Amino acid sequence: MNAIDSSMPLAIGRLDSDGRLLDAESRLFELNQRAGGAIDAPLAVPQIATLARLAQRLGIAISRNVIAADGEDDLELWVRAEPQDGGVRLEVSGWRPRPGWRAVASEPERDGDFFRSAADWLWETDAALRITFLSIEAGARYGFDSSAMLGQPLTRLFSLEQDESGNLPILSAVAAQARFDGQKAEIRGTGRMVRLDATPRADPGGRFAGFVGAAHMLDSAPVRPRADAPLPPPAAPFGGFPDSFSQRLDRALRGPLGTIIANADSISAQTEGPLKPDYAEYAGDIANAGRHLMTLVDDLVDLQAIERDDFRIEAENIDLADVARRAAGLLSVRAAEGEVRIDRPASYEILPVTGEFRRALQVLVNLIGNAVRYSPPGGQVWIRLEKDDGRAHVIVADQGKGIASGDHARIFEKFGRVDPNEPGGSGLGLYIARRLARAMGGDLTVDSAPGQGARFVFSLPLRD
Repeated sequence: MNAIDSSMPLAIGRLDSDGRLLDAESRLFELNQRAGGAIDAPLAVPQIATLARLAQRLGIAISRNVIAADGEDDLELWVRAEPQDGGVRLEVSGWRPRPGWRAVASEPERDGDFFRSAADWLWETDAALRITFLSIEAGARYGFDSSAMLGQPLTRLFSLEQDESGNLPILSAVAAQARFDGQKAEIRGTGRMVRLDATPRADPGGRFAGFVGAAHMLDSAPVRPRADAPLPPPAAPFGGFPDSFSQRLDRALRGPLGTIIANADSISAQTEGPLKPDYAEYAGDIANAGRHLMTLVDDLVDLQAIERDDFRIEAENIDLADVARRAAGLLSVRAAEGEVRIDRPASYEILPVTGEFRRALQVLVNLIGNAVRYSPPGGQVWIRLEKDDGRAHVIVADQGKGIASGDHARIFEKFGRVDPNEPGGSGLGLYIARRLARAMGGDLTVDSAPGQGARFVFSLPLRD
């Protein structure tokens, strides 16, 4: 254990992949010890352990305010959990003591609070609307696995319904980071209807950190799906959302997210003057989280578009070699940050095809972006051009860890991820890319094996 002075505001610790505490600075070590834990044993502070498991499952850094019991009193902590070296790195700060909860008589002015009303069960999300808490008894009673839902999008559990005005109350609340009431939804696969209410949660800096919500069952006795019950009808486009949802989501979130990213980048760059290093780092985290959400919005909009019956590709005469060079240029900064070199087609190479420029560029940005993400520092991504039998091919090859043959089909499935704990996108990129390639009369395939990198081939019809 590496000890530090107990008056310091930050304590760092490391967990292995199974949640065991490998080492911790004094404050975190002592808190864990008072909770009955020890080094090389599972972390004994449940609030911190839950956040660490969630960060590892999602593959991204997560920061949030938690209240942990410490004897008869409570501690208010700010915890940052980041996947690192197969485990999780913890940064715990704040350490503000507060009186433990004591039962008190009902306060008249709070009698209308939905947490004091007859809520059937409670739930929470992070700022990305991923589920971070569900009442354990809820799943057992209403027919779903509560633990399996942790880390999943809220819409994986609920199919949301429009109100009488054709609106989704949760959508307006996300945009305004405000309370919402009366969002009707179905618990997927059960036929049970609920009403969702929630209030926004803020981190210690006053930033939106997600929702704390309640679910009220709209029908009486809880039931489970019968084993012999008929299968539910196919889901509506975009997993139960109305057709216009992705466009409204795009309009509602793109502007606020753009503002968040721009302001956070400005703070991180310290353009208005120097800041404490940890504040600048938090601002960088906010900007990166905003970009992650913006990418997710883009994927969701594309997903609904390509799954519509009337989706069509604009047939254009394009130079696929030029598209590949442009895609490589768009990713050059990200590659440089990861110490990865992109070997792009030479400026004189030409590959005339029929396709849609915007969609072909989207496919190649996805392929090259994935290659950069999974390449080791000092690695290289190759982009090669070929043509045969009336087809043009762009080959994107990397030096990553490779993909087992049994997983080749899975990576092209919707939300397909080989390793859910590995950092990455939404699991929609390759699904969308292949759908787009085939809509343009081409295809997208993979050739890979563990330890041998990956080789993706994007094909389009050659132009006569």
